[in-house]
Amino acid sequence: MKILIKNGTVLTAESEYIADVLVDGERIAAIGMNLSDTGAERVIDAAGKYVMPGGIDQHVHYSFVYKGSKVRGFETTDACAVGGTTTVVEFVNQVKGKGLLESLEEYKRTDAEGIAMVDYAFHPVMTDARPEVVEEIPKLAEAGYPTMKLFMAYKGQFFHADDEAILKALIKGKEAGITVMVHAENGDMVDYLTKKLISEGKTGAYYHAASRPPIVEGEATSRAIYLAELAEAPIYIVHVTCKDAIKAIKEAQQRGVPVYGETCAHYLLFDESVLDLPDEEGAKFVCSPALRTRDHQQPLWDALNNGWLNAISSDHCGFDWEYQKHLGMGEGCSFADIPNGAPSVQNRMNAIWTYGVCTGKLSKQKFVEVMSTNPAKNNGLTSKGSITVGYDADIVIFDPDYRGIMGVDSCLEGVDYSIYEGMEQKGRPETVLLRGKVIVENGKYTGSKGDGHFVPGKSFGKAYEHL
Repeated sequence: MKILIKNGTVLTAESEYIADVLVDGERIAAIGMNLSDTGAERVIDAAGKYVMPGGIDQHVHYSFVYKGSKVRGFETTDACAVGGTTTVVEFVNQVKGKGLLESLEEYKRTDAEGIAMVDYAFHPVMTDARPEVVEEIPKLAEAGYPTMKLFMAYKGQFFHADDEAILKALIKGKEAGITVMVHAENGDMVDYLTKKLISEGKTGAYYHAASRPPIVEGEATSRAIYLAELAEAPIYIVHVTCKDAIKAIKEAQQRGVPVYGETCAHYLLFDESVLDLPDEEGAKFVCSPALRTRDHQQPLWDALNNGWLNAISSDHCGFDWEYQKHLGMGEGCSFADIPNGAPSVQNRMNAIWTYGVCTGKLSKQKFVEVMSTNPAKNNGLTSKGSITVGYDADIVIFDPDYRGIMGVDSCLEGVDYSIYEGMEQKGRPETVLLRGKVIVENGKYTGSKGDGHFVPGKSFGKAYEHL
């Protein structure tokens, strides 16, 4: 199908300009002024609106289980589309007793194919560093999985990784251009502080932040970077939250270490005071790493603008409040029992546009860069993340004049609360195309279950660009 988008202001990571965009089938066929609508089966007038690449959320969880609680799955990815995100990259834990590829292919077949409503890719999470599993790492690149992750946090959980496992992954991964990602928190520090606080009767949600203060993240970030230096390999730090970690990343980059990082929308917009809300409402905001004091927020915005961090993700975890998060605060429980993570994929772009672009903290170009273009490059998604001829026609027509209120009533995330409840929204994705198919019109989802396809990534992504 040919679709002509006329008179819109095209936004890229470098510029903005008024132009028409012609979509032919799944790809962008032409960009220019006064393109003829001859042969177009549909013409969309985008005058007064922005035409930008579909968002890429490189950090989502549709299979995460925390102490028996499981998040909502790919059946809720219509929420991504309505929020302007057309591609997600999901973390998939290696199943105990199985290999990395076996775990991934089984999950893809049973939980994503024919279900996802936006395109998707995967980060395998190595949970068992047996020699045969480490030797399997280069095969990930051949199968279209150019990234992998290890958890430095969560001591005692099956997915916790020690330094040796990370070092082995870095060394083996660089052979095939695999970008190794880490969740950087010192698991021993967190374990000690958690036990100490609980023994002192400090069990409320607020103490989640006290159990994993910035030093926990700063130490682990520095250690991960040193491991990467020893391996002479790039490394990517996920969900950076604090000045301590930013400092470690900045200083490493300045001495030539290929270290990259992302932050998440909630770290830019919320501080730890929300953990102390009455009636155990603070449990809604329990995530790891923890929310910080407000003085860490501006350094995060600065890090994005200076390139020390290169993406904003959601770290979406679709847990319910009533049956999962709230129950974690029941009798005999503590902050350590609250499922970690929050639903946030639908309003990632809306919130950052409203409180980042509209407040002058980010330019429109930087918005496109950290929401779409860099995540595509980080993950080897070479046909996505840009309004460019030949690229996938993943396009958001964004109405900057829209005004609304964010909240659970307008969310499609399949859960019973929103961390953005009651917050003002300026602008919205009005029309969204996924590979040339219109899946959102007038802000409403109009696509179909199974519209999303697996997108294999190419190895040697952005983290290798200076090597």
